[in-house]
Amino acid sequence: MWSKRVKLGLAALLMTGVLAGCGQTEKNNAGGNEGTAKKEETYSGTIALAGSTALQPLAEEAANAFMEKYPDVSITVQGGGSGTGVNQVAAGAVQIGNSDVPAAEKLDDKSKASELVDHKVAGIAFAIVVNDDVKVDNLTTKQIQDIFSGKIKNWKEVGGPDEAIHVINRPASSGTRATFEKTIMKGVKVDDSIGTVQDSNGAVEQAISSTPGAVSYVAMSYLIGEKKNLKTVKIDGAEPTVENIRTEKYPFWSYEYMITKGEAKEEVRAFIDFVKSEEFAPTVKKMGYIPMTELE
Repeated sequence: MWSKRVKLGLAALLMTGVLAGCGQTEKNNAGGNEGTAKKEETYSGTIALAGSTALQPLAEEAANAFMEKYPDVSITVQGGGSGTGVNQVAAGAVQIGNSDVPAAEKLDDKSKASELVDHKVAGIAFAIVVNDDVKVDNLTTKQIQDIFSGKIKNWKEVGGPDEAIHVINRPASSGTRATFEKTIMKGVKVDDSIGTVQDSNGAVEQAISSTPGAVSYVAMSYLIGEKKNLKTVKIDGAEPTVENIRTEKYPFWSYEYMITKGEAKEEVRAFIDFVKSEEFAPTVKKMGYIPMTELE
């Protein structure tokens, strides 16, 4: 009898221990799930961007989308040219400097170059554009060099009408101009004494469409949709397409950079990552830029 009671007691104790163990395991599992559940990141703060007018439309669109996703973040975007963006971020006046070229190429104080970080966020093609009264559809690289250096002054010299060429240049601070000089002029000096100067892609677009015989260069993001009195010109027979850029048939393009002073942190890092993301890539493409997903 005693033996039977002991066995029953031991069984009860064992059962109690099992139940307690199960309860503790469930509690631990519940706590573990709660601890490992991924929280949705939230951001707050203010981000100011300035610089490249070629990148400005994309930066503005990205800012609106990011602020809709994270309402506690406030973003402002200004132009001014790549040089302005690079030097303002170096001075700490803005959190992001937008540029068509790496920071070092536009930095006034070269000693600050090591403080800046270049973030590639997209690619962009640029186009040679003319007023549509110019009946020229293609120019060689040499012809473009001769036009902007002042050697060729009439469209008839390149197969067009007997009409004076009106050159529209960009200022020295322009990243678009820096890309033009690097990829097209290739050491041939632009003659700034001829024609006029416009300080943004948008201003160039308007000047070309209203000036007979005009020629200049514009970011493709400004040429989406129908453009009145303006047309693009092939370079060495190639159009500014992603495929022609990949196969190196079309030379006039660059990466677009968002530049920070030091490594980007918190909401600034999140914004730059958003611009480069697959989520935002369809908008990048729709606006005439090339997503990083297609270039990497």
